[in-house]
Amino acid sequence: MEKFKIWLKKNWSLTLLFAIFVFLLVSPDAKAWLMRQIISTGLLNSKIEEKNVEKPADENIATITESFSVKDESGQLINVSELKGKVVFINFWASWCPPCRAEFPSIQKFYEKYEGNDDLVFLTINLDDEPQAGKLYLKKEKFTIPFLIPNGNIPNEYFSGSLPTTVVLDKTGKIRMHHAGMADYSKDSFYEEINQLLKD
Repeated sequence: MEKFKIWLKKNWSLTLLFAIFVFLLVSPDAKAWLMRQIISTGLLNSKIEEKNVEKPADENIATITESFSVKDESGQLINVSELKGKVVFINFWASWCPPCRAEFPSIQKFYEKYEGNDDLVFLTINLDDEPQAGKLYLKKEKFTIPFLIPNGNIPNEYFSGSLPTTVVLDKTGKIRMHHAGMADYSKDSFYEEINQLLKD
């Protein structure tokens, strides 16, 4: 035991780093905090594509995509194809997903900034196996974004399995941004791109 105490005194910094590593490994909130620091740099953000960018026919980005529907907490259905004429922000997330937790504060800020704008629709779609887990997470964190679940299959053009995934549709229903992975949606540069879509 005495040898161990001596070793600890000599290697206290290594022990501290190891303890921090273990804490990050087991705590989703700690992982989310660390990831939030990374995304705040803006390096992982995706840009909304220019309207006139032409893409090869085999690429789904910037083409009108299949529709699907989601259900809100009261059971009301929202069909994405009926949202033409509005800019649509779609985010696929789950409460157990640290990158989703990392970007959620920025989505909440984005939602609060544009909440009164009828031309912008937020579809924040929970993919927890048990939706109650997603509801509890939002309640615990005091997030007020809409809680929605898929109503049937989600086309691959929107979501292919990576969480989080964010998609932005312009007013014609075209995908203008498709980003798999975490990002910061509370930056002025992103708001400027959204404002441009709202003007178009």
